[in-house]
Amino acid sequence: MTNAQGTAEATEAAVSAATTAAGGAGRGIAFLKGHGTENDFVIVPDPDGVLELSADAVARICDRRAGIGGDGLLRVVRSAADPAARAMAGEAEWFMDYRNGDGSVAEMCGNGVRVFARYLQHAGLIGEGELAIATRAGVRTARLTATGEVTVSMGRAELLPDGVTVTVGDRSWPARNVSMGNPHAVAFVEDLDHAGDLREVPPFSPAAVYPDGVNIEFVADRGPRHVAMRVHERGASETRSCGTGACAVAVATARRDGTDPAATGSPVTYTVDVLGGSLSITELPDGTVEMTGPAVIVGQGTLDPAWLVTALG
Repeated sequence: MTNAQGTAEATEAAVSAATTAAGGAGRGIAFLKGHGTENDFVIVPDPDGVLELSADAVARICDRRAGIGGDGLLRVVRSAADPAARAMAGEAEWFMDYRNGDGSVAEMCGNGVRVFARYLQHAGLIGEGELAIATRAGVRTARLTATGEVTVSMGRAELLPDGVTVTVGDRSWPARNVSMGNPHAVAFVEDLDHAGDLREVPPFSPAAVYPDGVNIEFVADRGPRHVAMRVHERGASETRSCGTGACAVAVATARRDGTDPAATGSPVTYTVDVLGGSLSITELPDGTVEMTGPAVIVGQGTLDPAWLVTALG
């Protein structure tokens, strides 16, 4: 058996199992589409964890011309039903299995968490109030309201040793090395156009700092505690927004501005403009970072399992 045959057969088996769980071959696999400040996702409900989508399958689904289209895919599964989240089941019923648009696995997605929480509310699985969500970066808490805004407690930013340089054309900038459970390089620029087209990952050095790749944010000032950013997201090219990136940007900007809530004892809030809107990022004195922004479910449908098998054939 060739590797291609094995992949196709495994995909067909997984799709068949998911279709059966969904209620029969004629019904296919349910999906929804949602976005947070235009960072868009395909949402695949899989509460019992019967669906195992390969990286190729995710990339096909997220393809904007031949698939549904999205910056990434959110698989909605109960924590107890997934080995990656089982240890968190006592804290969070639901696990956000997040994949980048190229099919690769990511630790965390801030806009994705908001959309994930909004989906659970949309599906009638939760109401307003606080919700714990398991992610590969740990448990995150979301707070939902009837207005469409969702606030997520994103944990603490980790400010790592710097010395990183980002380059676009003949320009180079020092970048702040920030982890929000996933890696970020934050570069301050005079003009966001200096970031180029961002279809390809901008060169950075030393490469060894980010062995698994990095999200790169370019940041320009807009006013007091107000910045704008563009981002190349690891595994997704330039996106309209990046929630963890906005958090990393706010923390890096606060330190550039000489503000550390742990030292002042007062929270600090920055407005971060992204191509798809604006996010409000607050860092608390204990180091916790909170992100507030919209999360929208735009539609739903059925993924034809025969298409998925054919697409991967």
